[in-house]
Amino acid sequence: MIQESDQKETCKKKMNERQVTNTNSNLGKCCETGPLTPLQRREEAFEIRENAAQFQKDLPLPNHPCNGDENLYANKIGNFSKTLPHNGLGEVDINAYNIFIKALTTGNPDIFEAIPLGGVMKLANPQASYAYDLIGPDSHHLTTMIPPTFSSAWRASEMAEDYWSALTRDVPFINYNTNYLTIAAASDLSKFSDFRGPKEDGVVTTQTLFRGNLPGDLIGPYISQFFYKDVPFGNKTIVQRYDSPMAGDDFMVSYDEWLNIQNGGLPNNSITFDCLPRYIRNGRDLGQWVHVDFTYQGMLTACLILLSFGDKALDPRNPYLNSRTQVGFITFGAAQILDFVAKAARIALEAAWYQKFLVQRVLRPEAFGGCVENNLTGATRYPINPELFNSKALPKVFSKYGTYLLPMAYPEGCPTHPAYPAGHATIAGAGATMLKAFFNESFIIPDPVVASADGLSLLPYSGAALTIGGELNKLASNISIGRDLAGVHWRSDSSEGLKLGESVAIQILQDYKNTYNEHFSGFTLTKFDGTTIII
Repeated sequence: MIQESDQKETCKKKMNERQVTNTNSNLGKCCETGPLTPLQRREEAFEIRENAAQFQKDLPLPNHPCNGDENLYANKIGNFSKTLPHNGLGEVDINAYNIFIKALTTGNPDIFEAIPLGGVMKLANPQASYAYDLIGPDSHHLTTMIPPTFSSAWRASEMAEDYWSALTRDVPFINYNTNYLTIAAASDLSKFSDFRGPKEDGVVTTQTLFRGNLPGDLIGPYISQFFYKDVPFGNKTIVQRYDSPMAGDDFMVSYDEWLNIQNGGLPNNSITFDCLPRYIRNGRDLGQWVHVDFTYQGMLTACLILLSFGDKALDPRNPYLNSRTQVGFITFGAAQILDFVAKAARIALEAAWYQKFLVQRVLRPEAFGGCVENNLTGATRYPINPELFNSKALPKVFSKYGTYLLPMAYPEGCPTHPAYPAGHATIAGAGATMLKAFFNESFIIPDPVVASADGLSLLPYSGAALTIGGELNKLASNISIGRDLAGVHWRSDSSEGLKLGESVAIQILQDYKNTYNEHFSGFTLTKFDGTTIII
C-alpha cells in the first residue's frame, strides 16, 4: 500500500508540473515511467546541451594563418578566381576580385550578388562559410596548417605529382610495379626536395605512388576493400561495378578551352563511357567515382558493409556486446552509426568552406597549369619553383597534348570553390573517424580481393591481413586522393582535409558523450597520426 501511494503521489506531481509548464497538453491519466519527473528531465536535457556548448566555448581560439600569396602577388596568381573574368593570360580582373573579397569580408548577401562573373558558371556557396551549427565545433573554431606557397618546392612537387597522375590515369593499379610510366613517376617524384607523399627508405616507389600517409595506406591493394565488397542496401545488394570513362578521355588541354573554363564558361566536350561497368581498377575509374558521388556515399557504403559483419566487428566497448537481454539500435546500433556518419558530413563541409573562402583562397592545379604553360611559352615569368621544370613529366605532357596544361579528367575542370582544404577529404576524414569509433579497428576483413587489370572481375588477395582500421584509413585516402588523380586538387588539400574532418568528428562525439543511459566507458579510436584516444 505504501508503494502504491508513492506511485500515485509521483504521478500527481508530474501532472501538476505539466499544468504549470504546458497548459496545452492532454491531461489524461499519467502513464509515464522513468527515474525523472518531466521537470527534472527538462532541466537535465538543458544542462547537457548547455555543458556541450560551454565545452566548445572554453576551447582555445585558434589562429588562422594563410600562405601570404594574396598579398604577395598583385595579379593574384596564387589565389582562386575561377568564374570571375580573366585576361588572355588567365589573370583575374582585379576589380572583380576586389568585389569578391569585399563580399567575403562583409558577409553582405547583396554584395555577393554584385560579384562580376566571366561566364555562366557560379561560385559554389561561399556564404556557407558563415553558417552556424548546433552540434560539434563551430566552423570558425578549427584551423589548418599553412598550405604551400605558389613559388615553393613543396608546391612544385605537388604539381609534378598531378602531372604524373594525369599521365598514368589508365594504368591499372595492379600493374603499378611493372608499368614504365608509374616506374618513371616514382623515380621523378623522388628527386623533389620537398615531396611529402609516402616513401620507402627515403624514396617514392611504385608501392607508395599516389597513396596516403595514414596507417594502413601502404598495406595491400591500392583500393580499399570498402570499394570492392558488395553493399547490403535494404532489400537489394549493390555490386560495386561503376561506369568507367574511356581510356585517354582527358580535357582542358587546349589553351582556349582552358581559358574559357577559368572564366566560368561551359565545357565543349563530355565524358565518353565504356559500355561495361567495372570495378575501380585505375586512377581514371577512381577519379570518376569521386566526380559524381554524393557527399557521404563512400562512408555510407562502408558503414553498411561493416554492419553486415555482425557483432564481432563492433568496438569492444559497445555496451550491448555483453548484455544478456538487449541489443543496440537507436543507441550504439545501426540507427546511431548511420546517423553519425551523415551528421558529420555537413559539419565537416562547413569547416572546409570557412577555410576555403574566408582564410585560404588557394588556387586550383588547373590554374597553376596555365601559369606553367605561359611561363614555358615565354608569355610570363611567374616565380614557379625551378624544380618543376626539371620534372620529366612536363615533356611527356607536351609530347602527348601539345601544351603544358594539366590534363583534366573532368570536362568542366575543378569545382567553383577554392582548393584548400578538399571537401571530399574533410567528409572522408569525418566519416572514417566516426566509423572507427563504433567498430573494432583490429578486426580482420574476411575474403579480401583486388580488381583485375580490366576491372571486370575481383581476384583473391593473399598478402598481409587487412583490418577495419587500416582499410577505413585507406578508403579516406582513396576518396581524397582520387580527386588529385582527376587533377582538381593538391596532395596537401587532401592530407589536411582529412585531419580537419577528423577534428570535426571527434568534437561531435565529445558533444554526445553525456547523452547515454547505458554503462559506457567511452569511444576509443586511432587517429590518423597513429595515436589512440578515448572520448
